[in-house]
Amino acid sequence: MKILIITVAGMATRFSESIGHECLKCLYYEEDITETLLYRMLSMGQQNVDKYIIVGGFCFNQLEEAIQQEFSEFSDKIVLVENRRFSTYGSGYSLLCGLQKAFELGATDIVFAEGDLYLDQETFRQICNLKESAITCNREAIKASESVAFYYDCEAKIHYIFDTLHGQLVIHEPFTAIYNSGQVWKFSDVQRLGEICSAMSDKEEKGTNLVIVQKYFETMKRKDYKLIRFEHWINCNTIEDFKRIAVLEGKIC
Repeated sequence: MKILIITVAGMATRFSESIGHECLKCLYYEEDITETLLYRMLSMGQQNVDKYIIVGGFCFNQLEEAIQQEFSEFSDKIVLVENRRFSTYGSGYSLLCGLQKAFELGATDIVFAEGDLYLDQETFRQICNLKESAITCNREAIKASESVAFYYDCEAKIHYIFDTLHGQLVIHEPFTAIYNSGQVWKFSDVQRLGEICSAMSDKEEKGTNLVIVQKYFETMKRKDYKLIRFEHWINCNTIEDFKRIAVLEGKIC
């Protein structure tokens, strides 16, 4: 069973501040529900995955209601999971909640995507249909204020870096390449993923989702997974990012 995990549990503080009121940004739209980030991602996965696991937390009742009323065309595939620790734990706990449910459902392939992304369909479908594991990157500039980055050291080992305070990114060793992460990953070795999750410490569970990602890919040889670049990719942190989507789609000149 191929499963797509989408995490949307975060409090989206920067986005709510940018529009002037509290909002679950995966459900934000101006004219139609099909403009929401969640609808777009579900649509892209419709022909490529067997189940969606959506992990919510912040404004969970709103998310649950929207899925029941606005996303009925996907209802036979959606499994909604609540992260009750969204306000005290990091993004890693949302991923862990989603993975535990995926294991229960008998997943054989897992794609994980953060829920605040606008992605090009062709690349996303390519990732879903890969047999191998995969990491992704994008063409955006790497900025400490908004980017998750990864680099390869001199032995081709991958390292993910991210500053939760959005202040600075630091690399303390020589490196051979650095990329802006596309924040979508494909895990083809579900058994290995399960072992990683079961061995996590309390401290690791409170960290970011990069803890699990790093543990999965850090011991793999470069030839054993794909690096896929998104042609179009927007991380929607503020309302200005949503406006970039409209420009990209030709709705605003």
